Amino acid sequence: MKPKLTLKKIAKELDVSISTVSKALRDSPEIGEETREKIKAFARHYNYKPNNIALSLKNRKTKTIGIIIPEIVHHFFTTVISGVEKVANEMGYNVFVCLSDNSFDKEVLNMEMLANGSTDGFILSLAKETMQKGDYHHLKEAINQGMPLVLFDRVVEDIACDKVIIDDVAGAKKAVQYLHDLGCRKIALISTVDYVSVGKLRTKGYKEVLEENGLTFNDDLVLKIEEMDDSEAQIEKFLEGLDVDGVFAVNEHFAISAIKSIQEQGKKVPEDVSVIGFTDGELSKRFIPSLTTVSQHGMRIGEESARLLIEKLERTPSEEEYYKTIIVETGLVTRNSTKSKK
Repeated sequence: MKPKLTLKKIAKELDVSISTVSKALRDSPEIGEETREKIKAFARHYNYKPNNIALSLKNRKTKTIGIIIPEIVHHFFTTVISGVEKVANEMGYNVFVCLSDNSFDKEVLNMEMLANGSTDGFILSLAKETMQKGDYHHLKEAINQGMPLVLFDRVVEDIACDKVIIDDVAGAKKAVQYLHDLGCRKIALISTVDYVSVGKLRTKGYKEVLEENGLTFNDDLVLKIEEMDDSEAQIEKFLEGLDVDGVFAVNEHFAISAIKSIQEQGKKVPEDVSVIGFTDGELSKRFIPSLTTVSQHGMRIGEESARLLIEKLERTPSEEEYYKTIIVETGLVTRNSTKSKK
């Protein structure tokens, strides 16, 4: 039996990207005519049958939904999965979980696989590479073909669909204002690159607090991390010899790496430097000193995402199309990594 031909195999054989193959097979004008014809000829020769991202939805109901997350290391995403499963199971649905590893190609392949008769709709947090590319054709195709989609956490305005988010700007402002109220005036920011929506928005909140309190923004106090694999080394290098009395990090991993680096320099947390993170996972609670953090309430985000998706799946086709954006309120959980207010 011949192995099944897939988008990935076509892309490898013709030395092009998966996105190029996907677009060429749909006659997208974004792909040059010569490349389009070459890809289509190859697909015809090997009798390739595309798993369209909206495969025959009319006569099937799997009672299964798919969730695609960009990474598993963050406690936030595991709590979102728990929230999705809780509501889905209560409403008679099963859940498939896929990991994109922050890869655009893997995100596209996950959607194609889940749409091939396996699921009725998607819940998705965008891969970092997808946001960098700004290529959302796979999401638009799913929506255009009638497959419901809910985006959470990492979302983009370009996609008309239901969304569940927190107010990242407001959450960051709570954290940085708290540091300012403790007396911190040299506050460092450790964030992701700006094309990741949450990093951009939390950076905006940081800048707004500085401005509102008459502090000057200083690029030397800001670290933007792109490659997560060596984030600890980048944070250590950034903080080495840096004169700061407060640190705001956009996730708990960055915050804990910052605490370790500060302590290795012979400084004390929180006596010399107060540190606040974002997420409120198990690391935040169990690390010594325990981490003051902005709570994202991942469980509730998962629950709301599942409710929105299932509501779409169970409405009658005659109902008018509409989209909701639910904003989940953040909270600041104070622990031992920040000084006590006087």
